[in-house]
Amino acid sequence: MSTTPRAQHHPPADPPTPGGSRGRGGVGEKTRLTREARMDLLIQDARVIDGTGTPSHPADVGITDGRIAAIRKPGEPPLTARRTLRAHGLALAPGFIDMHAHSDLALLRDPDHSAKAAQGVTLEVLGQDGLSYAPVDDRTLGEVRRAITGWNGDGSDIDFDWRTVGEYLDRLDRGIAVNAAYLIPQGTVRMYAVGWDDRPATRQQLDHMRQLVATSMEEGAVGMSSGLTYTPGMYATDSELTELCRVVARYDGYYCPHHRSYGTGALEAYEEMVRLTRDAGCSLHLAHATMNFGVNKGRAPELLALLDDALASGADISLDTYPYTPGCTTLVAMLPSWASEGGPEATLGRLRDDATAERIRHHMEVVGADGCHGVPIDWGTIEISGVSHPGLADCVGKTVAEAAARRGEAPWTTARRLLVDDGLGSTILQHVGHEENVRAIMRHPVHTGGSDGILQGDKPHPRAYGTFPHYLGHYARELGVMSLEETVAHLTSRPAARLRLPDRGLVREGYRADLVLFDPDTVAAGSTFESPRTLPVGIPYVLIDGKFVIEDGRRTGVLAGRSVRRTPGVR
Repeated sequence: MSTTPRAQHHPPADPPTPGGSRGRGGVGEKTRLTREARMDLLIQDARVIDGTGTPSHPADVGITDGRIAAIRKPGEPPLTARRTLRAHGLALAPGFIDMHAHSDLALLRDPDHSAKAAQGVTLEVLGQDGLSYAPVDDRTLGEVRRAITGWNGDGSDIDFDWRTVGEYLDRLDRGIAVNAAYLIPQGTVRMYAVGWDDRPATRQQLDHMRQLVATSMEEGAVGMSSGLTYTPGMYATDSELTELCRVVARYDGYYCPHHRSYGTGALEAYEEMVRLTRDAGCSLHLAHATMNFGVNKGRAPELLALLDDALASGADISLDTYPYTPGCTTLVAMLPSWASEGGPEATLGRLRDDATAERIRHHMEVVGADGCHGVPIDWGTIEISGVSHPGLADCVGKTVAEAAARRGEAPWTTARRLLVDDGLGSTILQHVGHEENVRAIMRHPVHTGGSDGILQGDKPHPRAYGTFPHYLGHYARELGVMSLEETVAHLTSRPAARLRLPDRGLVREGYRADLVLFDPDTVAAGSTFESPRTLPVGIPYVLIDGKFVIEDGRRTGVLAGRSVRRTPGVR
């Protein structure tokens, strides 16, 4: 295996004489050469993987004003620029698009954001799983901050100077490490209009939710997400969700559900989302489309057949996955939904009451709580990955079963103590996936990449730091699950098409210069379950808007990222 070639910077060659003999002459040739002579950057001798899935080819790529100005193959007239980067055969690809990110606050608190920038990610999609920080009023903001402390921290270090989606996107536009698009979080919308109760929305409340969704789409959201195993979003009926999806469809957005089950009843839950969006006339993007738990081992072909049938009948469907078997969420998400009704304080009250806590245990360990996707929980698969209270740090890296054994108590006793003492802030890894399902789903033509990376906790899931190089290095190069070119297409042009971005996702003239240079022979995730915050190798250069955010493998400090908003217009 070779080492990463070190690209070299050189001063530009003498510019050509305008109108000189270059094969096409005349006024058009003079104009072309003059434009090329003004190029800001020339990436020379790259192996271009253009995002279409077609074979790579050698080429020089010129960049001007943040866009790809020209692409020249060997034997074609050369390009010149004020600065030249000699790639020495490094692969040049469009920047990777993370279709499922949880960086809603991380982008604001951590300008470095190497967790994503170092992977070659140039665009993240935020607002996932139905819970985020806009649109809100003061009450809702406080509630959602408490509800997803495990995902993003409590936000005490953030100035929440926004309430609407447009204001949040404006905040991102002050300068962030990578670009970001936003999904309207349906659970937050329901929290705002209905509250935390498990009851149908009134007509007035439904109208309020529809208006919140419409306004948020007009302000630049690209679609709507749901977390249908998380409260309070899970309390929405299909008819309520359909009404909101009809609003999203009017703006040519898409619906991105974390649907009602990834365990028992997973296929029925996928079918429910396909049917619902067909009824609403809305595009569908299935979030972290896994087939987990023992009941679904080897059943990925059934899911793919369901999707193929829907696609053949005209449905607009895509999906994302992460290239790992374990999942990641919060410990409180494992509870039965009735235990979380009323919000975090009500949940803590139930956990402190012995009789109610025993009911919760019975649902989790015997019945199979909806929070654990209808499967009785196996505490040996639940690894504590992060805690908010420093006094609980000794639990991190252990399964609940292991932590309980060290204390000489039942696993539920340990889990209950964690939930209460940590204020519902504990995050977990859930080791319930199947490798054959992971590989089968990632091969599907509508598949895209999403990290689902929670950046909080002492021992986060390595997917937060390693998803994209793990696709390239492990699954493409080492296992040959897909070709390198096809893998890049899954991570670039396909998500760009879902986001309706007309000038991203391809190495093509006129497209934005959001680009990554990597070594196909060495690119790999550095992050592991033991050392999850280790940065990848083999990705020495990343550009956003033609500016280096990673150069020679190091962050430059350039904040070239901005919000990526839905194109205005109603259909």
